Amino acid sequence: MTQTTFPAAFVPLRLAERSIAFKALAVLIGTAFLAVSSWIEVPMFPVPVTMQTFAVTMVGALYGWRLGGLTVLAWLGEAMIGMPVLAGGAGSLLYFAGPTAGYLAAFPVVAAAVGFLAERGLTRNPFVSAAVMLAGNLLCLVLGASWLAHLFGIDAAWASGVAPFLTGAVLKSALAAAAIEMLRRSGIAARLF
Repeated sequence: MTQTTFPAAFVPLRLAERSIAFKALAVLIGTAFLAVSSWIEVPMFPVPVTMQTFAVTMVGALYGWRLGGLTVLAWLGEAMIGMPVLAGGAGSLLYFAGPTAGYLAAFPVVAAAVGFLAERGLTRNPFVSAAVMLAGNLLCLVLGASWLAHLFGIDAAWASGVAPFLTGAVLKSALAAAAIEMLRRSGIAARLF
């Protein structure tokens, strides 16, 4: 039986090799990054455009699938207890039942999926990395729009929960891939950690 091998992974922070204390610090830093990214927004109804998906895909790619998903879950936990970490400085259980609930539920799935692909070396090439980030953004839109379709119907979900976000998804994916490539080429992460 032959074993499948994957290209060398690029998870620059190498968090899987770190102590529990270091991982806990990384989770805190990641939740802060997610919160700040959430505050960068263009108000739209029913779902604002933010840098959240950029941050979610970056956390997945930099942290790997396990710690990336856990970091996003920790950030959502902060939101659930009322910390102002969501778009517009919001935080409350209400956001987990309204129009944004599907997108919030999608975030840990997206971080884990992007992290899984990063661990298999798919963020080493900037063009493939951009495709991975775009796949993460599109997964978020599909899952979020599924919830919107349940609430408002499929036409409204497409018109207000997918179509306005497609250009942003492409731009945020390219930006995330460029950031990953910059980290890879500079070796900054390896020197810092």
